[in-house]
Amino acid sequence: MEDPAASSRKKLVGVTFDESSIGRGNPDQEHERAIAIYDLVEENLFGVPDHDGGPYALHIALHDSKLAFEIRLETGEKVVTHILSLTPFRRILKDYFMVCESYYAAIRTATPSQIEAIDMGRRGLHNDGARLLAERLKGKVECDFDTARRIFTLVTALHWKG
Repeated sequence: MEDPAASSRKKLVGVTFDESSIGRGNPDQEHERAIAIYDLVEENLFGVPDHDGGPYALHIALHDSKLAFEIRLETGEKVVTHILSLTPFRRILKDYFMVCESYYAAIRTATPSQIEAIDMGRRGLHNDGARLLAERLKGKVECDFDTARRIFTLVTALHWKG
């Protein structure tokens, strides 16, 4: 059984974006990002393999269509940076945003069962994105599926056009 003190260190306590590479979004985008960060920080399991530190802060930047996840200690001390190509996520993100557009259009005119069917598809794509993210982070970051899902929400918030 894991030591409770160790599990309390395996968490994210903050998330920031690199303004020089990501920049600020419009008010709707900023709102989506703030909600995604709040949800992630509120409940997560996040650790660095073979590292006893934590809790952690995550600083996200974009470099040549790659995500840079700079993991720091809560104190700001850098632990490690992982670079993830966004190429494997392109199809999922494209499909996800297409389904989101359909969902928002359906809210105005569709029946509840049609809206629910579209939303199920949206959630399924979101889960696919979370599984892909967890797979890409395997061996680099320890996280559960719900945390991977919340991090994928951040990735979508970075790409959402509003």
